[in-house]
Amino acid sequence: MKRINVIGTSGSGKSHFSYLLAQKLGIPYIEMDALFWLPNWEHLETEEFLSLLKAHLEKEAWVLDGNQSKTNSLKWQYVDTIIWLDYSFFHTFKQILIRSFKRSKSKQEIWPGTGNTESFRRNFLSSESVILWMLQNYWKTKRKYAKLFASDSLNGIQLVHLTSQKKAKSFIANL
Repeated sequence: MKRINVIGTSGSGKSHFSYLLAQKLGIPYIEMDALFWLPNWEHLETEEFLSLLKAHLEKEAWVLDGNQSKTNSLKWQYVDTIIWLDYSFFHTFKQILIRSFKRSKSKQEIWPGTGNTESFRRNFLSSESVILWMLQNYWKTKRKYAKLFASDSLNGIQLVHLTSQKKAKSFIANL
C-alpha cells in the first residue's frame, strides 16, 4: 500500500481516516477538496484540477482522500489500494450533523488559504448544504461503490471495504 484512495459518501470521515492512515504509514496525505476549492467557494475548472491532481499522483506514495467521479480514470491509473468507508446511513448522518454544527460555530477556515468557512445558513438552510448533498447522494454513492467493488473493472487494485469506525480503527492499528 503506497498509493491509496479513500472513498465514501460525504460525511463518512474520509478526511480524518485518510490523515490517520497517512500518519501511520509515514506518507503524504492529499485532500482532493483542498486542491479543488478556491476562495469564495469557487473551484478549479476540470482540466486545471486534473492537471494539479496528476502532479500529486505522480509522486511515489500518498493517501488520497476523495471521490469526485470525474477523477476516477486518472487516479485509478496510479492507485494500488482503494479503501471504501461504507458506514451506515444513521452513523454518517450523525457525523455530518455534528461536523456541520461544529464548523458553523467555529467559523474555522476549512482549507488553508481559501477563506472558506461554513455557516449555519450554508449548512442547514441552503441548497448548497453538505447535509442536503449527503441526504441526496448517500444511497446512490453506496450503490455505485457496491457495484464497483463487485466488478472486475479494477484488476490489480487491492480493495478494502470497511463498514464501521471500529473496523477502520482496527485496520489502521493492525498495519
